[in-house]
Amino acid sequence: MNKGFLQAGHLPTLIAAFLYFDVSFMVWVLLGPLAVQIAADLHLSPAQKGLMVAVPVLAGALLRVVNGVLVDRIGPKRTGAIGQMIVILGLLAAWWFGVTTYAQILLVGLALGVAGSAFAVALPLASRWYPPEHQGTALGIAGAGNSGTVFAALFAPGLALAFGWNAVLGLAALPLILVFLVYLAMAKDAPNRPAAKSLAEYAAVLRNPDAWWFMVFYGVTFGGFVGLAASLTIYFNDVYGLSPVVAGYFTAACVFAGSLVRPIGGALADRIGGVRSLSVMYAVAAIALGIVSLGLPSAWLALAAFVPAMLALGMGNGAVFQLVPQRFRAEIGVMTGLVGMTGGIGGFYLASSLGLSKQYTGSYQAGFLVFAALAALALVGLTGVKRRWRTTWGAAAVTTARI
Repeated sequence: MNKGFLQAGHLPTLIAAFLYFDVSFMVWVLLGPLAVQIAADLHLSPAQKGLMVAVPVLAGALLRVVNGVLVDRIGPKRTGAIGQMIVILGLLAAWWFGVTTYAQILLVGLALGVAGSAFAVALPLASRWYPPEHQGTALGIAGAGNSGTVFAALFAPGLALAFGWNAVLGLAALPLILVFLVYLAMAKDAPNRPAAKSLAEYAAVLRNPDAWWFMVFYGVTFGGFVGLAASLTIYFNDVYGLSPVVAGYFTAACVFAGSLVRPIGGALADRIGGVRSLSVMYAVAAIALGIVSLGLPSAWLALAAFVPAMLALGMGNGAVFQLVPQRFRAEIGVMTGLVGMTGGIGGFYLASSLGLSKQYTGSYQAGFLVFAALAALALVGLTGVKRRWRTTWGAAAVTTARI
């Protein structure tokens, strides 16, 4: 992080955006690390387990569009404050009243989905403070808040073993309350806030083919990241017989790899161009997930395959959002919501399809193989549009940033 970057924007807001994103993602995937204990208590089938961990991902995806609209209407800081209060109250209610049925745990998942929609707030909150040449770095730092998924995987299974998984829902509210107070004190809306748009203008964005391409690309990178983050504890426990705590540690190692490199992916895209870096990342992810789909004989070999997949997907998240603000700077709020939505839908697809694959084929291999194919198809699509991007909105006469 160079001196020019530090002077280019508003560091307290960037820090607040990161912390808000971090704790939000921690609770967004909370049901994944707790899934083994929850499934045992509620007697869930593999498909039910898959849907349970996928519901927060889908809810978060759909609510990102709502947040994208609210960001442009009432500002990112206020939108984020409202969302944080909803999540905190939802967790405290689940802890206080208890969760004893499958329907109730799905309702908890819906509340946790509000935390997942933080993506559509934290990124515009940070992005609007920084010029195009620093977008990859700024959004990489803010987006590194997906490291919160590491804390869920590391600590939730052990806390559930000690206090019960229902108590973990209440304990999770404590860091959220602390960060909420920090957020209120440090976050500040940028002065160059775009004018609010009509709903027709939001719909007009969808008439631009580049918007759909970004939605597809992020559906694979972020969808793969969050889908694996929500599912790997179940996978390591079911396939390799690891205890919930040890399976959580293995999951945390994978998630840590993917979240740590998101800022690196953004900074690398600033340096060599988002298209070039994203192309390499899709290739690596497709190969790694293809290897996983073969059914590796040990947990350690699976870990060795999942880590490069998560590294590629995590860096890909940063690379996509090095490109989005350059193409849609005036519509960054709604585009963050739309692109983030498809990222969440990709995660919902992966998490639920793994459960369905296990229930109907007896293994998870088909689910991983299909997602590897999706990464390969994304690479083909990116190859098809890169020349047009570089000669139109990415031309040197239009922007100082690399495409």
